[in-house]
Amino acid sequence: MGDRVGVGGQAGSCLQSDCEHCAARDENHCPKALATYGSIYPDGSKTYGGFARYNRTPGHFVFKIPDAIPSAAAAPMLCAGITVFSPLKYEGCAGKRVGIIGLGGLGHFGVLFARALGAEQVVVISHTSSKAADAAAMGADAFIATSESPDWAVKNQKSLDLIVSTVSTPDMPLAQYLLLLKVRGTYIQVGAPEEALTGFNMFSIIAKNLKIGGSIIGNTEEIKEMLQIAADAKVKPWVQERPLKEANQALLDMEDGKARYRYVMVNEEYTGQ
Repeated sequence: MGDRVGVGGQAGSCLQSDCEHCAARDENHCPKALATYGSIYPDGSKTYGGFARYNRTPGHFVFKIPDAIPSAAAAPMLCAGITVFSPLKYEGCAGKRVGIIGLGGLGHFGVLFARALGAEQVVVISHTSSKAADAAAMGADAFIATSESPDWAVKNQKSLDLIVSTVSTPDMPLAQYLLLLKVRGTYIQVGAPEEALTGFNMFSIIAKNLKIGGSIIGNTEEIKEMLQIAADAKVKPWVQERPLKEANQALLDMEDGKARYRYVMVNEEYTGQ
């Protein structure tokens, strides 16, 4: 009672001891997992997300926010933040050369957390160089603009140990991204294209012993660890606060790519809480 808390992208799972995922604290992979947005609880009631005035969520999926993290910064960490923190932590990005594909809401968290977790080098890969200055201000060491250098993949081949891709376009140049990886490098996809990806040569994986994987949000222990690391390392996401009455326009602006780099809706009725 009285704590400042947050809820991420997951609002429930079975939490049964005979569930291999919940027993291993990988609740995000439970077959009965409930999303925070529009899922149905066992009693028939609905989960409500960030546009609601009130929220009811089982305590297992509610997290105390460290005092050092402002509410507007904590809110997007609990979904976008953990989406990239989880694979960066799991793949052991500390001391590695890390590539982040896309500098949007997810990608900017990728840069911030790769730096906080001790990556040796952080490289942003984007279509144009329009966000290069922002990437540098976030802590990125280098920037690759793929549309501005026809041989970008060849120039930077075998330069990265780990790539986390946050983009959701189905026509991404996956074969060229894989060229950037060193031998035994890892490519993790967190952006979710709705259509099938274009093909790539399987030999590009075999020849360098590459690993391709995916990741979705994170489990409860990872979220707690992320919040503590964010507090200790003073991770400051780039957010723009907007009143809840502007929610519809904020969605349109986000679709137009205007967010820099996450919109946080503030309920005017509860300002300051």
